[in-house]
Amino acid sequence: MKAEQAFELTGHQNPIFTAELSQKPGLLFTAGNDKGLVEWSLTKQEFIKVMFPVPGSVYAIHCPIGFPLMFAGMRNGHVLVFDFIEQKIITTIRQHSKPIFDIKSIPNKSELLIASEDGSVSVWNLKDLGLLHTIKVSTDTVRSIAISPNQQQMALGCRDNQVRVYNTEDYSPVTTLSDHTMAVFTTEYTKDGRYILSGARDALVKIWDTTTFELIKSIPAHLFAVNHILSHPTRPYFATASMDKSIKIWGADDFKLYKIISREKGYASHLLSINKLAWDGDQLISVSDDKRVLGWNIEF
Repeated sequence: MKAEQAFELTGHQNPIFTAELSQKPGLLFTAGNDKGLVEWSLTKQEFIKVMFPVPGSVYAIHCPIGFPLMFAGMRNGHVLVFDFIEQKIITTIRQHSKPIFDIKSIPNKSELLIASEDGSVSVWNLKDLGLLHTIKVSTDTVRSIAISPNQQQMALGCRDNQVRVYNTEDYSPVTTLSDHTMAVFTTEYTKDGRYILSGARDALVKIWDTTTFELIKSIPAHLFAVNHILSHPTRPYFATASMDKSIKIWGADDFKLYKIISREKGYASHLLSINKLAWDGDQLISVSDDKRVLGWNIEF
């Protein structure tokens, strides 16, 4: 496997916490500790514009499939809703009073999920933005939401070291996965739906069976916290990003390590914690506390 730096985008004045591809090909959105949410052209590899100002840090961006909307989750617990057709913020969701750490959607139900530091996940109807349900998950932060490929299950990463699995049909709890010794920062499903991947502050990546919920493997993946795990959209691989300033690419079927992208390995990679990843086909995009957006062409 080969990795080559494709581009570097600069302009953020502060750490970047999140990134999301647009539904329109060739566009990327990023946000963090700056005062605005930024749109970039991946085809021209350049800054386009600040989409809208934000009153504080943004930890999550989500563009749901089939809706001309973008949701930005704020540190103050609010979620800004931007309409691409009207080119403006049309409303603010004020359900949570503590930071929003993840936002995902379930396309076949047209439902939006918002995870907060208040220990709950709120469920919304994407068609009218009405509140449908509130799931009290934990007494502590819910850091991440992962939706299974068949959209029938979700895995929530929690600050109390647990991964909590729910049925998405009625949001009933299925099981709790307990093996991490520190806060779970990220959860993900493999594309074949066979495994849940979890990454935590304990620097471990754990692989769980989605049927039996047994722990299949525990990988000492990084030196410091695993901030994000992201499955390749079509290939049997997943990438991990860490506070240790490295990106690693793993096999999703054999769980072997195939690539390390870091300064130690000779790449002009990030200087500080890598917070979020995005796959644009075989190109991997990373954002960091070092205020840079980097693109990596991966040759499998």
